[in-house]
Amino acid sequence: MPMEVDGACYCGYLTFEAEIDPASVLICHCNDCQIFTSSAFRIVVPALPGTFRMLTGEPTIFVKTAESGNRRNQAFCPKCGTAIYAAPADNESQFFGLRVGALSQRHELEPKEQVWRRSALPWLAHVTELGGAETED
Repeated sequence: MPMEVDGACYCGYLTFEAEIDPASVLICHCNDCQIFTSSAFRIVVPALPGTFRMLTGEPTIFVKTAESGNRRNQAFCPKCGTAIYAAPADNESQFFGLRVGALSQRHELEPKEQVWRRSALPWLAHVTELGGAETED
């Protein structure tokens, strides 16, 4: 069942909306996602075709070439750097892989699949065993 989502970059310059299928949320462990996020993985959900719409601002686009050879537009805020989406660089595709961290509904979007697991960092299996605090001290 489709779900309406909206999102923004950290500074609020970019805002957008789309419809998604919440069952299509995935974790990507590829090396590129690790580098782009400066983290262990990225969480992505595809927008349903024809539903993604920028409401305010103009993202900066960086074109990267994936391991597969596919060229992908990486869209992010030119002011604060928040990643918004990735899309084929042909600019003809209706595919937009939304970055779940920029969505207002991120707390409702549980990943259902993992991809590029061969690149997953080995310590991820033990994260739940780590101690921690509810906030930063």
